[in-house]
Amino acid sequence: MARSIRPLYDQYGAEGYYQAQGDSYENPHLPLIERLLEQNCQRLDLTGCVLDFAAGGGEVTRALIRMGAQRVEGSDPFTRSLYEKNTGLTCHPYSFMDVVKNGIEGAYSTIICSFAMHLCPRKDLFSLTWNLFQAAPLLIIITPHKRPELELLPGIELLWQDVAEDDRGKKVRMKAYILAGHQVEL
Repeated sequence: MARSIRPLYDQYGAEGYYQAQGDSYENPHLPLIERLLEQNCQRLDLTGCVLDFAAGGGEVTRALIRMGAQRVEGSDPFTRSLYEKNTGLTCHPYSFMDVVKNGIEGAYSTIICSFAMHLCPRKDLFSLTWNLFQAAPLLIIITPHKRPELELLPGIELLWQDVAEDDRGKKVRMKAYILAGHQVEL
């Protein structure tokens, strides 16, 4: 049964929560995340390098590797050691503000951000999204909300979306974005 993290965010703030829980974090909605990744496997470019951005404990990375991803890298400033322990892979320390200010080094076929982009301050969302697109042509957002609605930002296009629901009616959404006017080959 999924436990709610929202009360802990309210108590400590998102950054405070992850600073305190970064070595033990586990996404309570992992089955729905895995279901969405598996349902949409053919839509993801698993032959290039995928960045699991705001990677938590590496749940998305482990699922991608099981699905045949050839190369995955993680990034999370708060759960780096947990990610590295769980995946055996190196984790970059990029935070939202790091990406807003400096972008990301390297090039990726896809960036997947699971259960995190809705935490980005609204004033920084466009800069964060734009800089993520400088590193990859396809941005996948997995969220427990309709937020963030990146398709409302100028120059961002919603390519497709999917929803998974548990037996209690909890929904998790997967949204794929590209820069308007661009195409990706899947």
